[in-house]
Amino acid sequence: MLSRLSFGVQRKIVIIGFIMIPLVLLLTFAYYPALELIRLSFTNWDGLSPDMQWVGFENYREVFRNPEIFGVFWHNLAYFVIGIIQNILAIYFAVILNSRLKGKHFFRLLLFLPYILNGVAVAYLFGYVFDTTQGSLNLFLGSLGLPSDTSWLGSESFVNYTLASIGLWRYMGFNMVIYLAALQSIPADIYEAASIDGASGWQKFRFITLPNIYRIIELNLFLTVTGALEVFDIPFVLTNGGPAGASETFVMKIIETAFQFNNYGLASAMSVVLLVIVVAVLSIQRYFLNRGDQ
Repeated sequence: MLSRLSFGVQRKIVIIGFIMIPLVLLLTFAYYPALELIRLSFTNWDGLSPDMQWVGFENYREVFRNPEIFGVFWHNLAYFVIGIIQNILAIYFAVILNSRLKGKHFFRLLLFLPYILNGVAVAYLFGYVFDTTQGSLNLFLGSLGLPSDTSWLGSESFVNYTLASIGLWRYMGFNMVIYLAALQSIPADIYEAASIDGASGWQKFRFITLPNIYRIIELNLFLTVTGALEVFDIPFVLTNGGPAGASETFVMKIIETAFQFNNYGLASAMSVVLLVIVVAVLSIQRYFLNRGDQ
């Protein structure tokens, strides 16, 4: 049937089809659920009853007034701090493995392998590493004559940093590969010219490497911030929010509110607040990074 139409009409049909199909999918699986989430955030709904009681902004007031809900964001701070360290290490290894290092392909593979592992498997793996009595980390520290009875997952003061360090091990190789791709796009002639002019290694990194990978740094910081605010799998599997809720993240609190306490209205409001905070933080980050780029 299409063969009977003119080329111009066929072209328009194909273009409209390619536009409409992803647009329908986007509206169905992204924008409609988001609007429904916002609508539910103004109700008191248990997830089962056909009736939804309209409560206005009461759920949002509860989010900001209850320190057990909004205060959980402080637990996510550790993931952001470790995420910054993760990016610094990723740049460091990317620069080293972009040089003429013998066996660099093996080391690239070695650093990237943790990223392809399943998150739950990684959590169980580090459960044995951080075990207080028979954990490999404490056994290693004991062999060096250092204190070997540290409760890495049982201390409220640093349990989040312990959990965040797992993310550093898992995602650093992924960030390194992204930085490595950016470094390989920089022409080698620039470095050769800088060497002829007597530039040191630090000067090459500061005035050539950093400006050329600035946008990639912005991208990885975007991933770091969103990952720090939305972390869930590692603390859920290893500590389930313990000890005494010290490692509970905001996403875990949302899931607990919805599926354990059947308060879908409050959970929806918490999800909207998380979305707004993510957008706000990323907007601030983008503003300062673009300002620095100028």
